[in-house]
Amino acid sequence: MAGFENSLKKLEAIVDKLEKGDLSLEDSLKLFEEGVDLSAKCKKELDEAEGKVQKLIQQRDGTFKTEPFGDTPR
Repeated sequence: MAGFENSLKKLEAIVDKLEKGDLSLEDSLKLFEEGVDLSAKCKKELDEAEGKVQKLIQQRDGTFKTEPFGDTPR
C-alpha cells in the first residue's frame, strides 16, 4: 500500500502546484497529464483493495465463511 500513499502524495503536490496558477501552460498541461495518470493508478489500487476486503460470517453451525465486503448477510 506504500505505492498508493506515494502516488496520492504526488497527486496532492500536483494539485497544489496547479492551484497556485503560476506555471506556464505547457508545464500545467504536463502536470495535469501526470495527475490524471496518478489518479487512474490510485483508483485502480483502491478498486483492487476493495475486491480483496472480505468479512467473516459465522454460520449457525459455528463455522465461518467469507463473502465479499459490502454484501449484507442473508
